Amino acid sequence: MLRILTEPQEGASYETLSRAARVTEDGGFEAFFRSDHYLPIKSGSGLPGPTDAWVTLGALARETSRIRLGTLVTAATFRLPGPLAITVAQVDEMSRGRLELGIGTGWYEAEHTAYGIPFLSLGERFERLKEQLEIITGLWWTPMGETFTYIGRHYQLTDAPAIPKSAQPQGPPIIIGGVGARQTPWLAARWAAEYNVPFRTMQDTVAAFDRVSAAIAAAGRTERMIYSAAQAVCCGRNTAELKRRADVISYDLTEMRPGGLSGSPAELVDKIGKFRESGCERIYLQVLDLADLDHIELIASEVLPQVLTDRRAVRSIGSLEMPVELP
Repeated sequence: MLRILTEPQEGASYETLSRAARVTEDGGFEAFFRSDHYLPIKSGSGLPGPTDAWVTLGALARETSRIRLGTLVTAATFRLPGPLAITVAQVDEMSRGRLELGIGTGWYEAEHTAYGIPFLSLGERFERLKEQLEIITGLWWTPMGETFTYIGRHYQLTDAPAIPKSAQPQGPPIIIGGVGARQTPWLAARWAAEYNVPFRTMQDTVAAFDRVSAAIAAAGRTERMIYSAAQAVCCGRNTAELKRRADVISYDLTEMRPGGLSGSPAELVDKIGKFRESGCERIYLQVLDLADLDHIELIASEVLPQVLTDRRAVRSIGSLEMPVELP
């Protein structure tokens, strides 16, 4: 399954993002995701300025009808967990049950400093993320008519009415990503429906999958985990087109092409197949130039159909045999 991942903080208005989402839906992709950042990460002005992830997703929920929507990933430092649970549940209802919540500790100190958001130690950020997950799921899972109370070190809720309820029973699926060796696997095993490895080599991706598989086994979890990866994408019909796209996003093809998802449509199909063989069921294709809608359309027409007919159905991750979700 292929999903489109966007980075609007690098410079994209809501209208630009909306056009990309509609092309994604028309092209047959499974989902359209966006980052949750307030400053550019690459060099550049970021003009016309940041767009808020959840305001954007609420609007896209009404402008699209089929694709799933979500964040990869929301920073737990940006929002209080109670209001975030309300926001996500509301956007899920607006999308008629097509929403997913990717959530992480937050890592980009400069955007916190720029907008007056406290940036705490990594240990405390993990503590707060754990409490946020407990609160968000607790609010979603509380039966209608009952209240939710939580007393933690960082957050306290008293008799919260635990509404609104999302369109999806028990709330939208939670995605946890990262390559931390200890806390990330534990958090994923406890709360995630999907575990995502962002922008790593195949070898590092498989190692991260194995750590989460081990954490799942240690926790005695029986629910199936979906394993996914995010990779930057750069596709061209010929060398000139490929180089032009790489230049726009400041990517060195000599470094990116051997291992990353760059090259001709046939090369991408082969590389995605190798990810599937490693146990990766979903790939988020990071599209950095949102003005280049032909790029998304090219992948939709010449890569996606071949990926959808790939019947490599069972992969081994660590000691687990996992059925791959096929269309």
